[in-house]
Amino acid sequence: MKLTQDKLKSMIRMVKMTLDHEIGCDDCYDQLHAFAELELQGKTPEKAMPAVKEHLERCGNCRQEYEALLKALEAVAA
Repeated sequence: MKLTQDKLKSMIRMVKMTLDHEIGCDDCYDQLHAFAELELQGKTPEKAMPAVKEHLERCGNCRQEYEALLKALEAVAA
């Protein structure tokens, strides 16, 4: 992969957006079930687990995993 000026600018923007209290994908994945359960119970998981919420807003892969898990849990509950 060639590092173009646009890619470099994008990487710098991403670094600037990094927060001190961020969690990584592994930590997020470990907490997805609890986050989904709170949402299904009508609670506010973003208040109970703000780091997971922030990660899901930034990471498309984890967001897809979460959405799939939520659909599966909703199907089981129905």
